[in-house]
Amino acid sequence: MEELSNNTRAHKVSMTNRRNCTLSGVKDVLSFDIHEVLLETEQGMLMIKGDDLHVSRLTLDRGEVDVDGRIDSLTYSEVSGGVHKTESLLSRLFR
Repeated sequence: MEELSNNTRAHKVSMTNRRNCTLSGVKDVLSFDIHEVLLETEQGMLMIKGDDLHVSRLTLDRGEVDVDGRIDSLTYSEVSGGVHKTESLLSRLFR
């Protein structure tokens, strides 16, 4: 995978027929269930919504994640550097 400056990885999303999604540049998987996967990526927070979602491959040391299921939406949100630690993740996502 291509390395960028400051120890960041290139963020890439590849989707096939809205059923399989391969992502790179993933820092962390914050939560997942059959309807939603929440990822922290090099480009901000990424929420994947759909039905029957499964994280089929997770390789965080390489920053790679595969998600299978019916994918309905991909939504990014920025997380600013000046976020207070007492603020919840959901309040940061829905500003």
